[in-house]
Amino acid sequence: MKRAQNLFLLSVLLVAISIPYSTANEYESPTKPYPKQHNTPPKMTANVVVEGIVYCQSCKYSGTWSLDEAKPIKGAKIGVICRNYKDRISYYKTYSTDSGGYFYAKLDGFTMRHQLLDHPLQACVVKLVSSPIDECDVFTNINYGFNGAALRYEKKKIMNKGYEAVIYAAGPLAFRPEYCMPNQY
Repeated sequence: MKRAQNLFLLSVLLVAISIPYSTANEYESPTKPYPKQHNTPPKMTANVVVEGIVYCQSCKYSGTWSLDEAKPIKGAKIGVICRNYKDRISYYKTYSTDSGGYFYAKLDGFTMRHQLLDHPLQACVVKLVSSPIDECDVFTNINYGFNGAALRYEKKKIMNKGYEAVIYAAGPLAFRPEYCMPNQY
């Protein structure tokens, strides 16, 4: 009887000792994820940003691409449209300009499935959407704002702790007045 009790206690002890080792070994398996470390540095996230300015073109230069005497439009709306390598729209969002006509469009949620073909330089364009000024709300195609202004990479980046943004530019875009008096000679 004493021997049976000792055998029973020994088997219970072996099982108790093997439990911590079996749970520790689960993390050594390549199929199981490692537990999170509390002292790991934050991951860097790269963001894509598009910037530009929207103007009201002067009647004096209507019909040209000139922005001489143009005035920035506060509250103008532009749209950023990106297409994937299958030519399907993969991203669309509208943005508003500030008091200087400037827009800073952070493309939250933009993803590239194909490294080259879905790259913002090839995949994205900026289009005019609307002007808050009734006297200056006709679309122009200056820098292809009507058809879709291509993006330019001008080697601008923002880098902070835990944040990185690559900034692309869309050429200045413009609306024009609907009625302009013809030039008097």
